[in-house]
Amino acid sequence: MQNHTNAQAVLPDDAPSPITTPTRAAWLAVLSVAVGSFALVTTEFLPVGLLPSIAAELGVTEGIAGMMVTVPGLVAAFAAILVTIGVGKTDRRYVIWGLTATLIASNLIVALSHSYPLVLAGRALLGIGVGGFWAIGGALGNRLVPEASAARATSIIFAGISLGTVAGVPAGAMIGEMVGWRMAFFTASAVSLLVLAAQMWLLPRLPTTSALTFGQLPALLRVQKARLGMLATLLIFIGQFAAYTYVTPFLSQVAGLSAKTISVLLLIYGAAGFVGNLIGGWAVARSVKNSLIATGVIMGLSAAAMPLFGATAAGATVLIVIWGLAFGMMPISVQTWMFKAAPDAMESGGAVFVATAQISLASGALVGGVSVDHLGVSSAMVVGGVFALAMAAVIAAWARDDGKPLAKLHAVH
Repeated sequence: MQNHTNAQAVLPDDAPSPITTPTRAAWLAVLSVAVGSFALVTTEFLPVGLLPSIAAELGVTEGIAGMMVTVPGLVAAFAAILVTIGVGKTDRRYVIWGLTATLIASNLIVALSHSYPLVLAGRALLGIGVGGFWAIGGALGNRLVPEASAARATSIIFAGISLGTVAGVPAGAMIGEMVGWRMAFFTASAVSLLVLAAQMWLLPRLPTTSALTFGQLPALLRVQKARLGMLATLLIFIGQFAAYTYVTPFLSQVAGLSAKTISVLLLIYGAAGFVGNLIGGWAVARSVKNSLIATGVIMGLSAAAMPLFGATAAGATVLIVIWGLAFGMMPISVQTWMFKAAPDAMESGGAVFVATAQISLASGALVGGVSVDHLGVSSAMVVGGVFALAMAAVIAAWARDDGKPLAKLHAVH
């Protein structure tokens, strides 16, 4: 393993940085975490582009197959808290290695399984990696580089999310269409193995002098504005994933599009999300409240309109682009609201926020699946749209911009 000499990298998390310019080794370490976030997003949402073929081969309905998104989300909600507390003062590089290893095992179990319950067991293992990573890995940017470069490092790590949405999910769908859905999971496992090797080579020692306790968790919930943000998170994530989890069956069954065309549309969706993330950054700098309202309205109307105007290739493409823009605005709008509401509480409550987001994601996939199995695939689009519009209504009715400056993003680490 590479022996790093970057002094910043081996300091405890509460020590000041003695240097001001990041070394090349520090940026490579940041990149290894960013690639890890890419692998996580790709793996978490891989079933979205493969749902019809998975359901057909394993002999389950598409609504039941959607549990492949629900199960890891539910497990991740608990893992965000339990892993963060359970690892105590363990060197964070070892924690990251272990969480990345769960991706390898999860993808292999799914790829080799011919029993749907075993597939869900593999996806549950993924949930441990997802929840633990977002509660710990997202905060490593300010540990790996000096404070002056921390914001850039954090943005690089979270860029893996956008890249996973833009390239990972449609790439998985294309691999599945060409050589089968199992090969898509084998490929994801191979990528995760390379990520783990890079992290073992590049990540320096990351000791910590503090450990989160259960008593610190409720801090975020004591802040009224933060509670409103949690409600907004719940509604918008349920809306997004009630519809997005079943967008591939909708495009196939209702719009009558081929698997190859759907892969292209998923790529367009991800690219629009990347642009939406940039728009969201501009919007929250002006008004976080209005940014949240716009996100809910745009997402809600575009998703709910899919059954009416998305039955043709042209209509589906237009709505997918609009929906993708809202999807890109969603995380930065929600997170900025939360960090403005309670910047101090987020240091101890970040795990609670991650847990809320994951429960909402899982609930959305579950609600959408029940709707698909009982009312048809188009109903999931409407249900998702209603939840997103409900978030916009809640924020419009009860929220206010108080003019406080944007707080620096901190998460539990």
